[in-house]
Parts: sequence; C-alpha cells; structure tokens
Amino acid sequence: MLSLGKRLLVEGAGTAWLVFIGCGSIVLNTGGAQQGYGVLEIALAFGLALATATYVLGRLSGGHFNPVVTVGFAAAHRFPVRDLMPYIAAQILGAVAGAALLAYVASGRPGFDLAASEFGANGFGDHSPGDYQIHSAVVIELVLSFAFVIANLTLSRRRVSRAVAPLVKGACFALIYLVALPVTNGSVNPARSTGPALLVGDWALDQLWLFWAAPMAGAILAGFLYSFLWGKPRRSQRESTGECGEVV
Repeated sequence: MLSLGKRLLVEGAGTAWLVFIGCGSIVLNTGGAQQGYGVLEIALAFGLALATATYVLGRLSGGHFNPVVTVGFAAAHRFPVRDLMPYIAAQILGAVAGAALLAYVASGRPGFDLAASEFGANGFGDHSPGDYQIHSAVVIELVLSFAFVIANLTLSRRRVSRAVAPLVKGACFALIYLVALPVTNGSVNPARSTGPALLVGDWALDQLWLFWAAPMAGAILAGFLYSFLWGKPRRSQRESTGECGEVV
C-alpha cells in the first residue's frame, strides 16, 4: 500500500481532474447549453471524468475523489478514521487547483469575467438553474449523496469486478447529475462545490454550507445503513487498497 502522502497526492489529482473536466463542460462549452443539450453533456462529462480517474488512479488511493465517499466509507467501517481529515483536505485542495486551472483557461475567452460568472458553482433559489428553493436543494443533495455512497460501498465488495466497477461508478454519477443539475447545478461532492465557490465568492460562499451539510448527512446515513445490513467486514476479507474506495 502506498504511503499516506502519496495517497493524498493521488486523491488531490483525481479531484482536480473531476472539477476541471466536469465544471469545464459548464464554463467553457457555452454553445452546448444554447442548443439545449447542455445537461446531458455536463452529466456525461462528470461521469466520464470520475470513471477515467477511478480506472487510472483508483487502485493507488481507493479512488474517493469526494468527501462524501470518504465519510461514507468511514461510517461503514471500511476506511480508517485517522485518514479521514487528510483525505478530505487533499480533495479540497485538488478541487481548488482544478477550479483555478479552469479559471485560467476561461480567462482566454474575450469578455469572460469571473466576478460576473457563476463558474459552475452550486446554488439554490435565485442561483439554482431552475429556480428551485432551499428545501428542494436539501432533498436532492441528501438523497442523491446517500444513493451514490451506497453504490460505492456495494461496488467495493470483492465479488465485483475491478474492470467493471469504475464504469458503473461513473455511470451512476452521470445519472445523478442528470437529476441534480437543474436543481443545484449538481454537487453530491462538497470538494467540487468548494473549488468554484472560493473563486466566485459572494453568494456562492454564502450558500456553500448546504453543499456540505446535505451531502455529508446522506453519506453518514448510507454508511450506517451499509454497516447495519452487511456488517463490519472481517480483517481477513479486507483489501489493502480497493479500487472503489476501501483503504485499510
């Protein structure tokens, strides 16, 4: 198993890739949204970014790239609590790096103004793509985060093929974004929300709390439910590094 420092570097890199590709499909591809198929393109971009990152980097760090996955695995006794905060910190730093790189690329477009752009940030109310209010945002982020963590935990079981699991994980994420994008611009990942919010500032930072609180609540519930249904895995059955999330 890689040292903690190397695993943190991998987690940061994977999260940066997810933010750069996923949010880049929102920020850079202005023509797609105008033609009416932007939601499908963006959802596929996030799903494929997650799938490719998991295929390439998953065996090195567990392939979380998302604080809700890390917290969900810890709640299910599938990830050491001592590594919880370092993983989340690495994911946040990676998301900020990905968002900063995207801002640099976007600044090359004439007329681009970061201060006037929502830059793929998550929001509700006036900042929801479909003007959905806070109660809708809470429900969608909590429920979809719960479902995503359950999917990750199930895919981490040894009987699941490592060749198939990352693709299913990415497909699940794409489906989630098809539903979440019109409501909150799609989060289910507090690190993904934090990167753009720090650059946008103002309203994005004011609303960021929801995109931590609701997904984390869903992740904890999913972890506890998984632990209740399947029980804590025996040490002899654990893998030192699981492609879909387990690191012990």
